[in-house]
Amino acid sequence: MREPPPNGYRRFLVLGAEVVGRSELLDALRAALGAGSFYAYAAKHPQARSLAGRGTAYAVPLDRTDTRIVVRHNRHGGLLAPLTGDRFLAPTRAPYELDVSLRLTTLGIDTPPVLGYAIYQAGGILRRSDVVTREIPNSRDLADILVRADDASRRVALDAAARLVGRASAAGVRHHDLNAKNILLAEEPEREEPRAYLLDVDRVTFHAPGDVGVLERNLERFVRSARKWRDRSGARIEEDDLDRFALVARETLYDREEPSTRS
Repeated sequence: MREPPPNGYRRFLVLGAEVVGRSELLDALRAALGAGSFYAYAAKHPQARSLAGRGTAYAVPLDRTDTRIVVRHNRHGGLLAPLTGDRFLAPTRAPYELDVSLRLTTLGIDTPPVLGYAIYQAGGILRRSDVVTREIPNSRDLADILVRADDASRRVALDAAARLVGRASAAGVRHHDLNAKNILLAEEPEREEPRAYLLDVDRVTFHAPGDVGVLERNLERFVRSARKWRDRSGARIEEDDLDRFALVARETLYDREEPSTRS
């Protein structure tokens, strides 16, 4: 038997889809599924804004509410992606993503709140799934900033992203696909630097807090992907920038440790 949904969420069935969503949004989520799926609702919405990533995600208003959402259809990556596509073994990654999102929030790591997900039959034990998160206003991912922004904005964004990686690593959070597309920066009037959010958290695992090895693996993954982004997409990030990124992340990790745990 499946575990009950987290506090504040409810599970229900609509047109054969298993849905878990925020209690206060149930009517709106149920109505959105009238399009056949959350992803179909978002793709067809007259106010849809497409977001590039592993497949296209859509930012749209959730009708009947004052909430704006991002809808992503889960897809595999890597070498097997052409074979497996969007089909996962039940129950897919969606329930794990919700659990991780809530745990990250408890740890003080910013990530867009998961408002709900839907799991659809795909034959036998296979399923497809959509995940709905709250849209973060005035935001863009680090990859876009590295390609388009001026030097000063890039430096500020990289420092904010590095501090996010340091805080996450201090909490024992390892992101196995940490890259510039998976860090979102949001401008907020009351803050001197943008707030950094961790994305695609279904690729997160949890380890012992303060484990320096977690930080080093996060940094290794980020640096490798940043170099690829520079070579393929013209991202303006030099080796000195990557060295500073690692330095700021390490300083943030050590600053968050208790003095008695420092070597």
